[in-house]
Amino acid sequence: EVQLQASGGGLVQTGGSLRLSCTASGLDFGDYKIGWFRQAPGKEREGVSCITNSDGSTHYLDSVKGRFTFSIDRAQNTAYLQMNMLKPEDTAVYSCAAYDDDFYYDNCPQQSKYDYWGRGTLVTVSS
Repeated sequence: EVQLQASGGGLVQTGGSLRLSCTASGLDFGDYKIGWFRQAPGKEREGVSCITNSDGSTHYLDSVKGRFTFSIDRAQNTAYLQMNMLKPEDTAVYSCAAYDDDFYYDNCPQQSKYDYWGRGTLVTVSS
């Protein structure tokens, strides 16, 4: 059984930092690529970052570029999202998802292309 779990959320002041983790069981990061998503209250879920398998590059939502960093620890089968200079508009439930590495994308795939989704973690940024 594949399970993804995001963790590391919490309450932080504007300008603060958090590091989110996405741990996977029943799934090898060598066979899947991970994407980070968030859903703010009353809004649709949006992609935050992903790694594309066409060239291994990392992509970011424009509003988080320069502040968020996506990394992978293959040995631990864990993905991280380092979030710095947090803003109140970053407040959301953050989750991770995995798509099959056999399918190549030059940009972050649509949410419907992800095969597995994990439970999210709440990030609240106070002003």
